[in-house]
Order: sequence, then structure tokens, then C-alpha cells
Amino acid sequence: MTDRDQYTPGPAGGAQVRKDGEKWTLILVRELRHPPEKVWQALTDPAHLREWAPFEVDGSLDTAGTTVKLTWAGTPTPIDTRVTRADAPKVLEYGDIRWELEAVGGGTRLTLWTNIDRRFISMGAAGWHIAFDVLDRLLSGTPIGRVAGAEAMKFEGWQRLNAEYAKQFGVEIPNWPPNAAKR
Repeated sequence: MTDRDQYTPGPAGGAQVRKDGEKWTLILVRELRHPPEKVWQALTDPAHLREWAPFEVDGSLDTAGTTVKLTWAGTPTPIDTRVTRADAPKVLEYGDIRWELEAVGGGTRLTLWTNIDRRFISMGAAGWHIAFDVLDRLLSGTPIGRVAGAEAMKFEGWQRLNAEYAKQFGVEIPNWPPNAAKR
């Protein structure tokens, strides 16, 4: 049995949504046991991102003004994405994503701000929750491999988190994908 087979995500938490006009923003906060410099590398280095994030990039995200091709898991078409802010190791912005890193004790409070379609808020929260778990394990030296896109939606822990976040946010559980298999 592998570490991945033994992985079960904890309960939904550390997430909120904000509405500004027609724009919805999903905000997730996670306390990591690793210093901001180590977390920053995992947020900006393409090799690290491939291990935990729900997307891949063809270049480093550590320099403002850089444009990379960002490809979300399960989508064939890369999106040209410009890094608009890279203040290591505190703030990183690109596309519609903003990361804030705050040193807390010997670790980091990591906050993700991302714009999201209201219909997919609970799905996004569940997916990022699992991505943060995978990131924490990667940084701890016990990687379990990326769980993202359609693969994440088939994961039993994702199904539970999707329902928990939907209840927390007061939204309906999306009826998509209609026949997601459970594992």
C-alpha cells in the first residue's frame, strides 16, 4: 500500500468566498510547516508545480513581467499567463490567482485568492484543498503525486469535500460530472 492509498483529506475548512458584483473569489488559507522560501519555490518552479498543482507551466513564475504557458489539468490548450507580481517570498500574482505567504513560527500561512465561476465554488475548494495536502506532503519529503482534474473528481475524498464545501458556502452541489466514479 502506498502513501497515496492511505491519504484521506481532512474536513473542509480554511475557505471562504467573496462576491464583488458578478465576480466571485475563492479564498483558501492553509498553515504549512515549512518556511516561506521553501513554499515560494514550490509555487514558482515548474518541476515543483507538476508534483502538486492542478496545472503545469513552461517556465518559472518567480519574475514579474514573465509570460508562461499555463495548462490546467485535463485541458489541452495552454493559456498565455503573465506574472504581474512576484515579491519573493511574500506575494505572487498571475492570471486570476494571487498567493500570499506569511511567516508564522517556523512555517508559512499560505493564502490563495482565485476568481471562480459561482457554479464551481465547492468543486474548486475541494480541488485546491487536496492540492494543498499534496503540496504539504511534497514539502515534507513524502510526495504522493498530483491529484488534479478528472482524477481528483473520481477520488472519494474529493466527493466528500465537494459536498462539505457546498454546505459551508450555501450552494448546491454541482451536478457535474454526472457519473464520476468513486475509488
